[in-house]
Amino acid sequence: MKTNIAVKAINIRKSIPTVIFHAFALAFIYLIPTFSHLLSFPLYYIEPMRLMVVIAIIHSHRYNAYALAITLPLFSFAVAAHPVFIKSILISIELLFMVWLFYRLSQYLNSFANILLSIWASKILYYGLKYIAILTLLPKEHLVATPIHLQVITSVVFSAYLFGVLYYRNRKS
Repeated sequence: MKTNIAVKAINIRKSIPTVIFHAFALAFIYLIPTFSHLLSFPLYYIEPMRLMVVIAIIHSHRYNAYALAITLPLFSFAVAAHPVFIKSILISIELLFMVWLFYRLSQYLNSFANILLSIWASKILYYGLKYIAILTLLPKEHLVATPIHLQVITSVVFSAYLFGVLYYRNRKS
């Protein structure tokens, strides 16, 4: 009986950081439009959903990264109606593919190359799907909304961060 209570207490302690992280991620995504208006800068340029998923890959469990990849775009649509529903689905697919590819390639590549390749492969998938959506469902939509040079910068920064954290962890242990 006492062992069962101790196990439950340990499980609760492990789940609290996950709940806090998810709440922070959802609040961050929810407040992006507000911060964008306050700062007069389109914060979607920094790819906040991808940022939260990359942070989940680094600092959380893979299932949390998958959960955020699915839910962040849909949550953003449900709360702010942005992006439109079709784009929310496409972004979810993109982020899910990025997470899946990252974990599939983790045994073959160093972390920097792995996340960079995962990000760009998922972007290629996204833009391919978006092109099809433009031809069929979203004719007034632009194919590329975020300038490519900013996408390159954010992907390199995210990759460097992931590499740095994982490198530091490996050196420490």
